[in-house]
Amino acid sequence: MGIFKWLAAMTAGFLAALGGGGLALAAQPTPWQMGFQPAASPVMERVDGFHDFLLVVITVISIFVLILMIYVFVKFNARANPTPTRTTHNTLIEVLWTVIPIIILVVIAVPSFKLMYYSDRAVDAEMTLKVAANQFFWTYEYPDHDDLTFDAIMLEEEELKDGDVRLLSTDNAVVVPVDTTIRLLLTANDVIHAWAVPAFGVKMDAVPGRLNETWFRVTKEGTYYGQCSELCGANHGFMPIMVKAVSKEDFAAWLVQAKKEFAADKHPDPTRIASVGLRAE
Repeated sequence: MGIFKWLAAMTAGFLAALGGGGLALAAQPTPWQMGFQPAASPVMERVDGFHDFLLVVITVISIFVLILMIYVFVKFNARANPTPTRTTHNTLIEVLWTVIPIIILVVIAVPSFKLMYYSDRAVDAEMTLKVAANQFFWTYEYPDHDDLTFDAIMLEEEELKDGDVRLLSTDNAVVVPVDTTIRLLLTANDVIHAWAVPAFGVKMDAVPGRLNETWFRVTKEGTYYGQCSELCGANHGFMPIMVKAVSKEDFAAWLVQAKKEFAADKHPDPTRIASVGLRAE
């Protein structure tokens, strides 16, 4: 197990111990965090593996270059080599320093392209989640479930309760079932935003007038956090994402309650929208 995975496992264990039973805070930034958040989707698992592979590659390259530089310093300094050679070309060396980097790039490119293709679109999606970005909150729609629609706005400090996370918790969480392939459709109503949840391996731009698609499949229950990752304006840093992954049974129960809760008013309180716009002033 690599040092990054070891640290991630220790962090996850510490958070689980703090959270006790029920839905733990499965993935959120932690102080002095090194490496990625614990993977909670097949895409992120592959991203994590690709990262570890690249870490080995760049470490080997760095060590080789360091050894080569030390050899040159020792072998060809003025004291050890007072009469420098006049050699200007070496066919073998020139072929090697051209061919070897090409081979390294191909070795990196093949798994990279496979990962990009794997994460591109959902295959046999079991449900769809549509996300519309606004300055500065998210609107979520469940097209497969009577077009259930609601908005998610960051909680102010005075609204935080036990278990909420400052700058990351929202008034309404996105609820999804675990072990379900979810097609994610993204757009924006004003400027370019980006919906990013590190534990899912998802980071996709939401562009006005365009519908972008990606997918995720949450493998374990918990609460996952992300943020808008595009410079979308003055309150860019106050546009978090909060996703609760629950069992399929709990998701079905939540749908019944959510349809009643959001049926009467699909739009947020205008005073809250105003507070979002004025937060940076």
